[in-house]
Amino acid sequence: MTLAATLAALPLVGCANYRPLYGSSGATEGVAVQLSGISVTEQKNRAGQLVRNELMSVMRGGGSNDYVLELLPEETTRKISEPAGQKLDRYRYTLKMKYALHQAGNNTSLTEGSAFSNVSYDTIEQPVSDLQAAENAKLRAAKEVSEDIRLRLAAFLSSR
Repeated sequence: MTLAATLAALPLVGCANYRPLYGSSGATEGVAVQLSGISVTEQKNRAGQLVRNELMSVMRGGGSNDYVLELLPEETTRKISEPAGQKLDRYRYTLKMKYALHQAGNNTSLTEGSAFSNVSYDTIEQPVSDLQAAENAKLRAAKEVSEDIRLRLAAFLSSR
């Protein structure tokens, strides 16, 4: 039993300098604390607001407001199939989000990039169901995009 435990622990010997992304040490405050210090600018459309809400929720804003995150959403919806003889249409909703992180009070960009999500949904010529399917697609895309942005920001902040 002890031999098995020793052999299982051998690969971990090289991990002495390993530090979890969201961990903190005596030298640094940790990425989670830095993420909570990001304020996200107000958005003018629904897609931007969904991503903003998601980011604020997962980053648990309300910290020191050291950083400002600007978002620039772009969304498209297009029909991708229309099976013959059926009252069913398939759509693809695409959400692209450009982002830029600034130090509060400074317009110099610390990091910037873009994230996107493609989400498909079906309509069945039932107005309420079709609206709900489209809204659900927007919510799923916003979650994917916000998660991507949060991970990219965490990676950036961990390297600072």
